[in-house]
Amino acid sequence: MEHVKIQTMDKGPLIVRGDVELVDADGNRFETKRSFALCRCGLSTNKPFCDGNHKGEFEDCVRAKRVL
Repeated sequence: MEHVKIQTMDKGPLIVRGDVELVDADGNRFETKRSFALCRCGLSTNKPFCDGNHKGEFEDCVRAKRVL
């Protein structure tokens, strides 16, 4: 299985890298590339994908808990 990475961006989208299938609630498949951005702010006009409308309007900076 190929490695898939999902990265949170400060004040921005989720970046998805790898071979993944993205489907809606009815099971319909979205066309994706090997790397794409998912909206986290709700302001995109191209949901579920990010279109950059969050700039200056979204302040979330998520961090994972560090494991020692």
